[in-house]
Amino acid sequence: MRKMTIELPCYKMVIKLNGKGGTISSGLSKGSSNSRNQLKTALDAIESIVLAHAIAEVNIESPAYIEGIETAVDAAFNNLT
Repeated sequence: MRKMTIELPCYKMVIKLNGKGGTISSGLSKGSSNSRNQLKTALDAIESIVLAHAIAEVNIESPAYIEGIETAVDAAFNNLT
């Protein structure tokens, strides 16, 4: 049976699945300001991809996937701050 709530060990990500949809929350976005708009957009995109993969039943809990999330977030912070 498919999990309904997935808590990832990075960035306080919590994915809640319900049928063919779901929601995601994390500690990534801490408000937006004009100077951080591009960073917020990038972090929102990463969250959207993780949610889409969870809905498509990709194993987002695998160590390789978690490492990929961390790499993408690090790249966003390194290139957009």
